[in-house]
Amino acid sequence: MTIWTKRTLMPVLSAAALTLSCMAQQSSPATMSVQDIRANTLPGPPRPQSIKDGVQIQKPNLDDYVAMLDALPATAPARPKQARRVLVLAHAAGFYHSSIPLAADTVKEMGIKTGAYTADITYDAADINAANLEKYDAIFLDSTTLGFLDDPKDPSALDARKKALLDFVRNGKGLAGIHAAGDAYHTVPARESSEKPVGTWPEFDIMIGGFFKFHWVYPQPITVKIDDPKSPLTAAFHGREFTIHDETYTFEQDSFSRKRVHVLTSIDYAKMSDADKALEPAATKRTDGDYGLSWIRHEGKGRVFYEALGHSEHVYAMTPILEHVLAGIQYALGDLPADDSPSVK
Repeated sequence: MTIWTKRTLMPVLSAAALTLSCMAQQSSPATMSVQDIRANTLPGPPRPQSIKDGVQIQKPNLDDYVAMLDALPATAPARPKQARRVLVLAHAAGFYHSSIPLAADTVKEMGIKTGAYTADITYDAADINAANLEKYDAIFLDSTTLGFLDDPKDPSALDARKKALLDFVRNGKGLAGIHAAGDAYHTVPARESSEKPVGTWPEFDIMIGGFFKFHWVYPQPITVKIDDPKSPLTAAFHGREFTIHDETYTFEQDSFSRKRVHVLTSIDYAKMSDADKALEPAATKRTDGDYGLSWIRHEGKGRVFYEALGHSEHVYAMTPILEHVLAGIQYALGDLPADDSPSVK
């Protein structure tokens, strides 16, 4: 095993490290249950929601930010056809994920480092208007929960914002979203209820590819299957499954369908334990065992990319995941061609 010292960044071969590597192969953390992981660790510092006194927090934690910077992709998978601009919308209206500021800065810094695009970050839904969007080639939705375009002070503004977003994409621009971008515009039944969530903005629910109904809690281990290993958007994974620990979303059965999206990655459901499968409420459990994680689709003349992972800050320090998201953004921008036909014809 090769390890790197912090001071010299020179490779050092360690017999002890080699022994640890062999032990890890025999008892990999990837096979541990959530209970095993918690039993072997001390609780981490609390991760409060990214809002204080009614105002969203816009700066990430220092350690998370530095870890992200060290994990950024070195290059973009495609050369931009022209100078590109991305608007990162980080406004949430439900749960305010602690990772929102970090995700926003990740998108911005990836563009700076690779030259793929420049990005502006906004926490103001009013920036989704036709005049402002003329400056941009794509919008990135950063865990924009529930009614993220709503304005409680001006309900009349919603229709114009909805139209601006739909027209932006359908007329040839791009949309990318991460994690809670798929937890928007649907009803929220009580946790104990057998009632299924229902979409409240059908055009958006179809455009983004589905809406949330349940998640396994962090640090639930999930085996990620590469559904389209030939796609340039999954090149970072080299066709190999991997295990990740995150809060992993599932989508209401009628909202997510391979007949409407081109699936890139999904949960390898067959590799989940029966105990973990049983955590999903029976009343709203998917009957097809199909749990997509990332996908692309055409919307009119435009392009949409979505990635369900991204709840936990450590995801933004995983270079292959960042390479996947960067490729998704470049697809949405129109710079990275890919097969986006529905996975099921």
